[in-house]
Amino acid sequence: MGGEAALPVRAPRELPTAGGGRWPTGAGAMPPRRASTRGVSTALGHPRVHYRRTDSTNDRARALAIAGAPHGTLVTASEQTAGRGRQGRSWSAPPGSALLASLVLRSSPRLLPLIAAVAVCDVAGDEAMIKWPNDIVLVRPPGRPGAPDADRDADAAAGRNAGAGRDTAAGRDTDAAAGAGAGGGLAKLAGILAEGRPQDGWAVLGIGVNVAVRLEELPGELRDGAATLGEAPAQVEPTLARLLTALARRLAEPAQTVLDAYRARDALRGRELTWWAHGPEGRVGGRGRAEGIDGEGRLVVALAGGGGRAHAALDAGEVHLRV
Repeated sequence: MGGEAALPVRAPRELPTAGGGRWPTGAGAMPPRRASTRGVSTALGHPRVHYRRTDSTNDRARALAIAGAPHGTLVTASEQTAGRGRQGRSWSAPPGSALLASLVLRSSPRLLPLIAAVAVCDVAGDEAMIKWPNDIVLVRPPGRPGAPDADRDADAAAGRNAGAGRDTAAGRDTDAAAGAGAGGGLAKLAGILAEGRPQDGWAVLGIGVNVAVRLEELPGELRDGAATLGEAPAQVEPTLARLLTALARRLAEPAQTVLDAYRARDALRGRELTWWAHGPEGRVGGRGRAEGIDGEGRLVVALAGGGGRAHAALDAGEVHLRV
């Protein structure tokens, strides 16, 4: 989401937990605390470790998961210096301006990335849409000042394909989170990274949301593809509390309910796109029109030149919008 090298973080002190384990605190960290999830019975957000500055909340949460942290353990940060996104890209945001959180989950549903995307949209508002599989975007009308253009999007995709790549909570994604096409450009509001070891019984769900990023203070190349909730920095914590509540509710819903909610927020349906993925025979790709997601959460694409009869169902890979 190439990224800045991680800065050293002073070795944290440890505090005993009720379960007999030990959790980091001290310089850069706050003692674990229960996040507000009023109205929903859930363990999400407890225990909690907060860092003023850390390398990656997902890396910290992974370490806690491997060490045996319980379901719902939350790692947050005001700033991270080596955050990661999908496909190994770096993720960064101005200090104190974004929600940066990673959850340890001991029960991981198959649609976890989609569930998380819907939960973020629940918090972000009616205009929030989902760019498959789990980027949260706002649609910018064609011709709106600051909207992304197709040439820059193509150049970014070429750079990423050559091994370069950068996701920024306050910037554009070279994976075309901000793209051009019918219906206007897509500006990235939030990103999600789910990773884990199912065989060991854990997953880590990382979420970054532009809560208080000021777009006018960003470099032009970042401003064009970014979106923000436009809140004050003091709203990062209340936004986190609402997100934990929404995520707990969505995790408890039947898969079909989540799929229906996702389809109602689908930013790609009906758009022309190119895609690529890694398969058994190496990298494959194609062009077509997005036709929504199937019951497994895969992106269904009507292939170009197929007369509407040839389709591909993508369960992983990269998608780029076309003009």
